[in-house]
Amino acid sequence: MNTATTQTSPSILDTSRIVLAHGGGGQLTDQLISQVILPRLGNPTLNELDDAAILNDQIALTIDSYVVDPWQFPGGDIGRLAVCGTVNDLAVSGAKPLGIALSLILTEGFAKRDLQTILDSIGLAAKQANVQIVTGDTKVIPGNGIFITTAGVGLRDPQCKISSMHIKPGDKIIINRPIAEHGLTVMLAREMPDMMSVLKTDASPLNGLIENLLNKVQGVHFLRDATRSGIAGVTTDIATNTGYHVMLNEPDIPVDPHVQHAADMLGLDVLEVANEGVVVAVVDPAHTDHAVKIMRQHTYGKQSCIIGEIQNIRDGICEITTVIGGRRVVHKPYGEQLPRIC
Repeated sequence: MNTATTQTSPSILDTSRIVLAHGGGGQLTDQLISQVILPRLGNPTLNELDDAAILNDQIALTIDSYVVDPWQFPGGDIGRLAVCGTVNDLAVSGAKPLGIALSLILTEGFAKRDLQTILDSIGLAAKQANVQIVTGDTKVIPGNGIFITTAGVGLRDPQCKISSMHIKPGDKIIINRPIAEHGLTVMLAREMPDMMSVLKTDASPLNGLIENLLNKVQGVHFLRDATRSGIAGVTTDIATNTGYHVMLNEPDIPVDPHVQHAADMLGLDVLEVANEGVVVAVVDPAHTDHAVKIMRQHTYGKQSCIIGEIQNIRDGICEITTVIGGRRVVHKPYGEQLPRIC
């Protein structure tokens, strides 16, 4: 896995201004939230910083904005991305999606036929996720492109206990499919639009897979979809939040050869590239094999596998064993390798 990055150096940032990297889901995003947002808006619910807020122990609420460029790419578009991202944020919180609110910000001159394509994609993705678009808003501004904000509401069993606080030593880390396909698909579509590529986005509604897992497997302690900062972002957060040592095994992490080739060509680390159809599950070791079996029964989980474990070492570090037997520390991305991927 190539470890080169294209991130902005911390030393040249104007700390008084917002930069693109603040929206990348990495360390700069964490700083913006902890130093600027939470001191002004923080409360017990918001301070959890989960993918969805849980209200009254059962109502899940999430919101996200999508600014991907280009708006259409192999295998999907901004509409599919918006529905899948919202549904997945609810699902990893243990909630069943009930409805989605859709806000469209259109720019003057945007083609109606392109809007129709996006709306059709939204409708199809919502049907696949068994959720409806129940309310919305539309605005038009000067500029170029389209921006979408979605808010999702879901219902969670009050007995559901999914949180990093339940993670313990010995737990195994499972993912459901190969990584890094979405980010590299969008990057190639943006920078090399005339190049023929077999890559396509992995954007998928994972609520069905996750519902099966939670209904049929005991000992699921934590779930998170590995979006903007990739697998690296999720696993380093686990290490930081629990204080335990997280050990990943590089040979076990599935990466399509075409994806790895594209990452090597662009100088990117696949661990840090965005996904839109990858869920990270932390499961009790006594139930891990059963969890993998159940996940593999679902369309979006046929390549599910164990990629690491939680070790009983109190250092809050994430490491990876490389294909040649060495070890290196995995860091959360500072900013964003690939801007406007989601």
